[in-house]
Amino acid sequence: MKFRFAAALATTLAVGLASAQTPAPTPATAAPAQVAIPPAPAPSAATAWVLMDYATGQVLAGENIHTPVPPASITKVMTSYVLAAEAKTGKIGPDDQVMMSERAWREGGAGTDGSFSGFPVNKTARLEDMEKGMAVQSGNDAAIALAEHAAGSQEAFAALMNSYAAKLGMKDSHFVNAHGLTAEGHQSSAYDLALLGRAFVRDYPETYAYNKIKEFTVGNITQPNRNLLLWRDASVDGIKTGHTSAAGYCLLSSAQRGDQRLIAVLMGGSSEKQRADDSLALLNWGFRFFETHRLYEPDKAVTTQKLWKGAADEVQLGVAQPLLVSVPRGRYNDLKPSMDVPRQLVAPVAAGQQIGMVKVALDGKVIAEAPLVAVAAVEQGGFFRRLWDAFWMWWES
Repeated sequence: MKFRFAAALATTLAVGLASAQTPAPTPATAAPAQVAIPPAPAPSAATAWVLMDYATGQVLAGENIHTPVPPASITKVMTSYVLAAEAKTGKIGPDDQVMMSERAWREGGAGTDGSFSGFPVNKTARLEDMEKGMAVQSGNDAAIALAEHAAGSQEAFAALMNSYAAKLGMKDSHFVNAHGLTAEGHQSSAYDLALLGRAFVRDYPETYAYNKIKEFTVGNITQPNRNLLLWRDASVDGIKTGHTSAAGYCLLSSAQRGDQRLIAVLMGGSSEKQRADDSLALLNWGFRFFETHRLYEPDKAVTTQKLWKGAADEVQLGVAQPLLVSVPRGRYNDLKPSMDVPRQLVAPVAAGQQIGMVKVALDGKVIAEAPLVAVAAVEQGGFFRRLWDAFWMWWES
């Protein structure tokens, strides 16, 4: 199907805004009429929720997706992301000895009302082990200790969290601490947390994998992962639960079935069971009614355009990054590609130079777009070639 779609676009005459469309089927081969997708199963209790396609970042369904809400312990996903990013730069490492400080133990340890990891106070543990204690057991004490190790203090680490959040495009978020206990100004949104989950899977898969561990032991204390979906559905491999009286019961979850991955966020649920039930319903709905297609690969020609005053008569245009799209199942052949390319292209053209846009629409709505770039450079032609083309450009204008 990808090749039929690409061929439809490649045969389009792209002068100004040009469009291509897969021919309608003949009556003998016409497909049955499409049945409308049923509404997404909205959670029975939630202040905000969203379902996102991992490959494209498209929002498939949601409510109040940009409303700032307390993120509770889903905050620790941001903590994990920052730690992984800092480790990639070599600033910290998995074998670092991390001190469980008195502050970390006092504010997040077993003597508090929140979740804890159980690492002993004033003793050290490997960074990787403490990360697992944070991810699996949702240890507030581990989150504080890791923040102190990575940045000197939890306050300095929160500044790092906000810096990384800005780079990820999390416009509704502001972090004050590393653990997610309620604090003034500590907030995020369902959409931002889905963006974060998507980035975590993509950028740091090895650290992300900690979140599917079902139980973890520190000393003589073994605690289970609070994400009930890990036991219910083998396709679920994360990500993080959260709960405070202010936030309610929250769950950032992700599942992969075949080549398709979805991310669901439920904020403000009423119980552990309800957040798990409703999150799984959202994931099942998304997998049942949507599919992801890879339309174009980078460095391959999507179209060939006339080029004036060049050493060659034509220039090949493609995409710099893979162009993917998520569509309702069975609607792939209804996609309508179009190109917006300047009416006259003039050499020289550099490799990778942006020259227009390719857009993909469904039912009149653009659902994916990407810059068109030159696949290869084309140098300027000789004097007489430029003179001749200048004449014909004038003539055609």
